[in-house]
Amino acid sequence: MTTQPGTETAGRVIDVLLLFTDGPDELGVSRIARELGLSKAVVHRILQTLVTRGMVALDQQTRLYRLGPTTAALGARALRELDLRAVAATTLRRLQQETHETVTLTALVPGGRAYIDQIVSTHEVKMTVDLGRRFPLHAGSSGKCILAFLPRARREEVLAATLTALTDSTQTDPDTLRTELKAIRELGYASSQGERQADAGSVASPVFGLDGDVLGAVSVCGPRSRFTPQFVSACAPSVVEAARGISAALGWTGDGPAADGSALRASSHATTEGPP
Repeated sequence: MTTQPGTETAGRVIDVLLLFTDGPDELGVSRIARELGLSKAVVHRILQTLVTRGMVALDQQTRLYRLGPTTAALGARALRELDLRAVAATTLRRLQQETHETVTLTALVPGGRAYIDQIVSTHEVKMTVDLGRRFPLHAGSSGKCILAFLPRARREEVLAATLTALTDSTQTDPDTLRTELKAIRELGYASSQGERQADAGSVASPVFGLDGDVLGAVSVCGPRSRFTPQFVSACAPSVVEAARGISAALGWTGDGPAADGSALRASSHATTEGPP
């Protein structure tokens, strides 16, 4: 099948915009061209078009581009319309009030996952996350619990790719990760100590949709020093309960396969007897 010229051009424009979700806040023509394997002339034309539409903006001093007001408006509209975020709002607030740490909501997106909402901790020293920025699935509790419940083929695709170390604590060995992901499926939650961000700790549990597919994750996160094994064990049942409540509101019935499918079986003991 031959790609139509208009389709190819649209794909290049989208690829340019997506670079801003993964890397630095500002990018230059040369770096974009190198990352995408395009000529500088092609990249420059694309950027000029995006500038005229307000999708990106050019800093006249540095000659670097950043996302523009139109992109921000589209992102804000998308967040308002996102069912997962709307359904989770009340539960996130309740979980933050219970744990007093920052609570996040992550969505599975092409090429990884992205934070789409957060309720910030009441502590003086706290953790915040970058909403909308894409992160890999193998690093951090939110990514790992999503990865653990992806269908086996998709999970293996991720593990077969290059697993970048975001910190010194990021696990990049596929076999070690497979063992950890199996444990996550059995527990119903994942924990992390400095895997995505060196000084942060977190606990997360997956969120499922109507069809049983994993859609994202709920996490409690904060400074690594506060995320002791005792704290992780204490708050994990609440995180699992929050994730299951959001999943139920999205239509999940909790009767999907636990070992290698998309969802955990529902348990009435999550809040009284610890994690499933």
